[in-house]
Amino acid sequence: MATTEEQFKKAAEDALKLPPTTTDADKLILYGLYKQATVGNNETSRPGMLDFKGKAKWDAWKKCEGKSADDAMKDYIAKVEQLMEATA
Repeated sequence: MATTEEQFKKAAEDALKLPPTTTDADKLILYGLYKQATVGNNETSRPGMLDFKGKAKWDAWKKCEGKSADDAMKDYIAKVEQLMEATA
């Protein structure tokens, strides 16, 4: 059986193949989990008032604060699998 890290890398590749109908909310969840798994807690300052996309991504990452890299990877894998099944 593959390690969590190997499964995470595969899920990241699969995420690139998600259909364009994937909602922005789901994409933001994936973004936040990916950043938490690969970088850790969000220690950056929040983007400016007119950077709507940047603020949404920052907020999504901030929601994952305190989650371990391993847990973030597992949640990311589960979310990608759920989205792939929904489009199958």
